[in-house]
Amino acid sequence: MSLLELFCHVDDFWKTFAPAWHQTLLQAGKLKRHRAGKLTASEIMTILIHFHQSHYRDFKAFYTEYVWKYLRPEFPALVSYSRFVELMPTVLVPLAAYLESCCGTCNGLSFVDSTKLAVCHNRRIKQHRVFAGLAERGKTLVDWFYGFKLPLVVNDEGAILACRLTPGNIDDRRPVLSMAQRLFGKLIGDKGYLSQELVATLLQQGVDLITPIKRTMKQRLVKLNDKLLLRKRAIIETITDQLKNISQIEHS
Repeated sequence: MSLLELFCHVDDFWKTFAPAWHQTLLQAGKLKRHRAGKLTASEIMTILIHFHQSHYRDFKAFYTEYVWKYLRPEFPALVSYSRFVELMPTVLVPLAAYLESCCGTCNGLSFVDSTKLAVCHNRRIKQHRVFAGLAERGKTLVDWFYGFKLPLVVNDEGAILACRLTPGNIDDRRPVLSMAQRLFGKLIGDKGYLSQELVATLLQQGVDLITPIKRTMKQRLVKLNDKLLLRKRAIIETITDQLKNISQIEHS
């Protein structure tokens, strides 16, 4: 998606979302004033999303070396880097809503997986302050980390159906029920989602959770079709790899 297409898509969403959001803030009594700035919310959101489409790992370098030098014709009202950092929290809620609006539709075959999002090196955990009180220590099959987990549900076409952000010490199975509310058919997961209680609960919602079994467990018959579907889990692993290594969602 080009920068122009991205901005048009974000701007169309903002024109629909903004009136309802502002009305909600008025009812909650949180909105004191609404003064237009040099950069519109659509422009701020576009720049933030475009950062994850670029090859930059550091947002400051992306803004000062690329946006400030080469994108001024597209964003004539650009502000300084420090001011832009102050504006970033103002579009957190719209960005979350925009992500929700971009989710795909379930077609009866879904895949679930969770990946770590480390916020710092393990040696700097005690000195870390940015996510203090939010991030937690967690463990993967490889090693320990300090940060968050990103559970994802995608369909067989690679479209994201649901996602959550949890502390690193949360069990991978806990957010599955909330992410499976709009799902139906089969849900494929790894051994980390083994749970008879979870399988029974999902069946009541019309979702059949399929996972491989451990060697120490009692062997049971598995349909050939389900065995073949378990081999397709590489779809969601490819997506998480792209999000972390190309879109740079994991960076300190």
